[in-house]
Amino acid sequence: MKRLTLLRHAKSSWNDPGQPDFERPLNARGFRDAPRMGQRLRHAGARPSLILTSPAVRAFETAKIIAAEIGYPREFLQREQSLYLADPETILEIVSLQDNAFNDVMVVGHNPGLHELAERIGTMPLTNFPTCAVMVVDIPVRDWEALLQAPRGETVHYDWPRNPNGPDADLLRRRD
Repeated sequence: MKRLTLLRHAKSSWNDPGQPDFERPLNARGFRDAPRMGQRLRHAGARPSLILTSPAVRAFETAKIIAAEIGYPREFLQREQSLYLADPETILEIVSLQDNAFNDVMVVGHNPGLHELAERIGTMPLTNFPTCAVMVVDIPVRDWEALLQAPRGETVHYDWPRNPNGPDADLLRRRD
């Protein structure tokens, strides 16, 4: 069984209209929401063995904040250029290349690719995948390469900063 966590970057700033999209930083709400979601993930028992992130400023800032909150070493964050605005197929290709010693991989990236992938591989229908949303899917495969055969998994956790029901802490605990 492999676990894939999809995390959309936190809210970013549009204050500088001339700034390239890649360089947009988090805004105040993003800097508030990312630690909150990291704390929720930590409380829920999230323990990714690998975090892959888009190198875009807003995604990398989100990944650093989440990593700090869940106790993941910041120096182990892996920036993947191809995750910037990646479509679902590209995300799956990147994950499929990871070492099978990593059983729990988190991908920090962008919509619409993350939203489309979450709908494709998870069991929860989504109308939205807002900024800083997180979905955790357990996929019944032994190796990451099998993701390319389009398997579906079981959604075990879905949360976002303004979730009126709060986090599902017990759902994320691994069933070892």
